[in-house]
Amino acid sequence: MTKIRLAGTVNDSITDGPGLRFAIFVQGCPHNCPGCHNPQTHDFAGGKDADTDDLLEQGLRNPLLCGVTFSGGEPMCQARALAELARKFRERGVDDIACYTGYLIEDLLAGKVDGAEELLRELDTLVDGPFIQARRTYEAKFKGSDNQRVIDVQATLEQGKVVLDTSERWN
Repeated sequence: MTKIRLAGTVNDSITDGPGLRFAIFVQGCPHNCPGCHNPQTHDFAGGKDADTDDLLEQGLRNPLLCGVTFSGGEPMCQARALAELARKFRERGVDDIACYTGYLIEDLLAGKVDGAEELLRELDTLVDGPFIQARRTYEAKFKGSDNQRVIDVQATLEQGKVVLDTSERWN
């Protein structure tokens, strides 16, 4: 039984990736991006503890579930616990797992964030980069600012270079 510091969940999100998704918003973020959509998630002492098994069961209750999205707050600050949760979802047949992060994937792969590589191995899609208010966009489906990238994580890991997800699903 692993704990996650949780800000909240959305059982049937249509704004945190394609399809009907179970969105998990973790508590705590070191970025404090001006204009952040979720500033209440920044305080690491906020939120509540949640058990990964309970979150798994909550997400699986939705028979129309298309995928799971980790957001926040900053998911990479709880990377190992979220990697475990992602594996549990995959074991139960969920095969579309995404994550939002204010970090760049290059920094995550360089080991600058403890446990991040473990979580990356479990992800299909990563939306990386900080939210920049001056670059806010309403044109992109699932990004807040146009500096953020939608990355095919598994192709990136296989090829050793950033591979953008240019599919219509995410763009």
